[in-house]
Amino acid sequence: MRRPTLALLTALPLLAQADPSPLQRATAARLTAEKSAACVAAQPFYWEIGNATQPLAGGKAGEGGPERRTEMAIASASKWLYGAFVAERRQGQLTAEDVKFLHFQSGYTYYHVCRRDQSVAACQDSLINGRGRKNPATENRFDYNGGHMQQHAVLMGLGSLGPDGLALAVKQALAPALGDDWRLSYSQAMPAGGGVTSAAEYSRFLRGLLDGRLQLGRLLGSQAVCTNPQVCPNEAVKTPIPGNESWHYSLGHWVEDDPQVGDGAFSSPGAFGFYPWISADRRLYGIVAREQRNGVLGGDGQEKPAVASVDCGREIRAAWMDGEPRR
Repeated sequence: MRRPTLALLTALPLLAQADPSPLQRATAARLTAEKSAACVAAQPFYWEIGNATQPLAGGKAGEGGPERRTEMAIASASKWLYGAFVAERRQGQLTAEDVKFLHFQSGYTYYHVCRRDQSVAACQDSLINGRGRKNPATENRFDYNGGHMQQHAVLMGLGSLGPDGLALAVKQALAPALGDDWRLSYSQAMPAGGGVTSAAEYSRFLRGLLDGRLQLGRLLGSQAVCTNPQVCPNEAVKTPIPGNESWHYSLGHWVEDDPQVGDGAFSSPGAFGFYPWISADRRLYGIVAREQRNGVLGGDGQEKPAVASVDCGREIRAAWMDGEPRR
């Protein structure tokens, strides 16, 4: 019997390393969402992975999870939407002032929260938010605070708008790319944290970034700044990311480029656990969609909904990439 040639023997390992099929990727992602320890800790939720044209896989994980079209408070996932709004209004040509505000270096960091009946400007000017004053100690340093976008929205002429007016302004700016039927509302007139939408609608936004219909798509990761005070104390004041990781921040969104565990994904996790992301190669998007209020005000750690969703979403993303379920 003829023995295999050296060329054939050399090719065998390459055959074994063939890219996973779409079915293998989807199965790995689903098993990870349902069974990995990180994702069990975040359940229940809806998850989805897709590309620039369509969803590729998704479903509910855990009992009683939300549906794809379940509307929920997305908290800081609103920041990515506002960044896109600014980029559309500026036709992709952001000013130096825009960049400073969207990098959270403006110094408007006395902000806390808005009441439901307040306009954008009335909220920023309220006593609880420091009467809209700038804090010189934080100017030109990254400080994760909604006041940057609140003040920027005032400068953009949105100050008189309440929640409904703010939603209309953002939708009108994004509608040419996402369609007139794209749904978004705000529980409060807070550009940085008041958004209410569904995984279905947010996925349309992410596809708009991927396929270039939205100006911010080509600006993902632009001029990203250091955010971890332990790494760059002269450049950063406060970050919601656990101190054992160091991410960068771009125009209303994160770059998950920690040297140890980061994969370069772009994202905007919200405090209640809504976690949207785009892969570093800008070919895929994903969402872990849930609204979990418990643990939001707790200490730094894995108990926070945003952190738990990131941990789970990161594993789903990795499982899709290599076709291997995480446990």
